[in-house]
Amino acid sequence: MHCLIIGKVWPEPSSTAAGRRTLDILSALQAAGWTLSFASTAQSGPHSLDLAAMGIESHTIQVNDSGFDTWLKALAPDVVIFDRFMTEEQFGWRVEQVCPQALRVLDTSDLHCLREARHQQLKTGKALDLFNEIALREIASIHRSDQTLMISEYEMQLLRDVFSIPETQIAYWPFGLDRSPKTFPAYAERQHFIMIGSFHHAPNLDAARWCKQVVWPLIRKAIPEAELHCYGSYGDKYAGELNAPKQGFLFKGRADDALATMQQYRVNLAPLRFGAGLKGKLFDGFETGTPSVTTPVGAEGIATADCEWGCDVSDEPEAIAKVAVQLYQDEAQWSAVQAQGQRIADTRFDAADWLPRLPQTLSDAFDALDANRQAHFVGQMLRHHQHRSTEFMSRWIEAKNVKRS
Repeated sequence: MHCLIIGKVWPEPSSTAAGRRTLDILSALQAAGWTLSFASTAQSGPHSLDLAAMGIESHTIQVNDSGFDTWLKALAPDVVIFDRFMTEEQFGWRVEQVCPQALRVLDTSDLHCLREARHQQLKTGKALDLFNEIALREIASIHRSDQTLMISEYEMQLLRDVFSIPETQIAYWPFGLDRSPKTFPAYAERQHFIMIGSFHHAPNLDAARWCKQVVWPLIRKAIPEAELHCYGSYGDKYAGELNAPKQGFLFKGRADDALATMQQYRVNLAPLRFGAGLKGKLFDGFETGTPSVTTPVGAEGIATADCEWGCDVSDEPEAIAKVAVQLYQDEAQWSAVQAQGQRIADTRFDAADWLPRLPQTLSDAFDALDANRQAHFVGQMLRHHQHRSTEFMSRWIEAKNVKRS
C-alpha cells in the first residue's frame, strides 16, 4: 500500500505532541511495509523530522494550485491521510477528483472544536458550547472523510453521542509507548518541579501563566527551597514574563531532549485548564517514571475508572498544590504514583499492541470503501456541496494569481 500524508506542518516530534503523533503514524505504516510520502504547504525548520533519513519522500505543495493535481495523479496513492481538518478542507476535494478510489483518512490529532469550546468557557464563564464555528467545519470534515482517527476514547464517545457520527466512520488509535524495561533515576536523585510543552499551543501558555500566578506560590510557600523549571519550544518571547528566579519559577526555554531533561525532576506539573486529545507531557512522565500532577482535562483519555491516575486530579489550585507537595515530600506516595503510571502505560498504551493496529484498520477500511461510502449519505451530500464551493473558490484564487503573474 502507498500512503500519502498531507501535513498541516512539518512534524517536530521533539517539540509537539502533534509531531509525535505524526511520527507514530509514519512508524506504524512503515513497519508494515507500506510505501510512504509526506507533503505540506508549510516550510520545514531546524527541528523538523528528518524524513529522508527514514526513507520517506517529502514534497512541498501549494494551496489553490492545480499543479498539486498533476503531481497527485502521478503519485497515485492508495491512502491519503489529512493532518487535521483544515488540511482536508484544502485538499480533500482535489484528492477525490484525482484519486477517487483512494481511502481518505482524517487524523484529528485532537478534537479542535472541544478545545475551542473549553477555551471560550474559561474566558466567559458560560456553559460549554460545542456547537461552535470550528465544529461546523471539523464535523463536516469528519463526515466527508472515509475514516477518522481519534486519539482519545472520550472524544470518540463525544462524536457518537453529541454529533451522531456513525461508528464505521471513526477509529480509536492513541499514542503508543515503548514498554521495554527501563531503569529510572530514584526519588533521592531527583529534585525540583518541571513544566514542559510547546508555546505554540495555547493551553500550554495558559497553564504556565496560571501556574506562575496561582498554583506555584502555594507550592513554594510549603517548600521554600523548591524550584519550578518551565521548558517549552517557541517560548522565548514569553521569557521576560515567565522567568522569576526570586519566586523559584525559572523559564528554561527549549529542552533539546525532553525525556533526558524530565527524568532529572521529581514531579511533573501539568495544570491544564483547557485543551483536548492526549497530552504528550503526561506520556513523557510515563516514559521517564516522573509522577505527574494534572487536572481533569489533562488526565482525560488516559486514566479510566478501572485504571485511575494514582493521585488526586483536580482543577482547583489548592488541591493541585496539596498533592504536588505531598508527592514531592513523601517518597512512598511518590513511588506508588510512579508505579501506577507504569500500569497505565502497560495496560493502555503499549506500542507493541497499538502500532500494528493502524495498518490493519486502514486496510480494512480500504477493503470496505465502496460499501461504506454508499451507506454514508451525509458524507456524499457534504462532499457534493463542499466541492462546489471550495473548488470554485480555489480555482478563482488560482486564476487571480495567474493573472497577476
